[in-house]
Amino acid sequence: MSAAEERLIVFTRYPEPGKTKTRLIPALGAQRAAILHSQLTEHTLAWVRQLEARCPVFVEVRYTGGSKQLMENWLGADLHYRRQGPGDLGKRMGRAFDNAFADGMKRAVIVGTDCPGLNADIVQQALTALQRKRNDVVLGPAEDGGYYLIGLRYAVPQLFNGLPWGTGKVLEMSMRIAGSLGLSVVSLNPLEDVDRPEDLPVWEKQASLLFD
Repeated sequence: MSAAEERLIVFTRYPEPGKTKTRLIPALGAQRAAILHSQLTEHTLAWVRQLEARCPVFVEVRYTGGSKQLMENWLGADLHYRRQGPGDLGKRMGRAFDNAFADGMKRAVIVGTDCPGLNADIVQQALTALQRKRNDVVLGPAEDGGYYLIGLRYAVPQLFNGLPWGTGKVLEMSMRIAGSLGLSVVSLNPLEDVDRPEDLPVWEKQASLLFD
């Protein structure tokens, strides 16, 4: 186990056509949707490695589909991989946080790979906020009503129970639950994610900056 006290958990999926970015398949087709997911994940892991180089954070990739060997072949053998396991997104995220704190982490952050604007600076901002004991939760609001990042100093299972994942109500309900528990929440700047055909220009703009 790493000596780091902070864990960054990246949620992703092995890019198998037909099972990845399914809401984009009507616009792109199964193969191109899987390629887009690959590009988004590789973009995410590029800035994750930048973060690793500047601070002692333990990076864990939580995946579905494929196998550990396929994930290593795709993203590199230098990362720690672990299956997300069964259940809805809330159960899988709650489990990831439980495991992190059981492993002795003092702070943990989960991100997905759908927000091209997410970067090492934003995650470092979240971790810094969690170093202050008055802050219990950090949330990165997504423009679609969900969130692209959640960070905790300790497990809060209530934040992941009974939410309508994949809808525009997730952030609002999460804030309401946090308030009812008396938790102090830090909100980051909102970002756009890439889930639906109308979101494709978000990635196209970012890709033009990366590859021009």
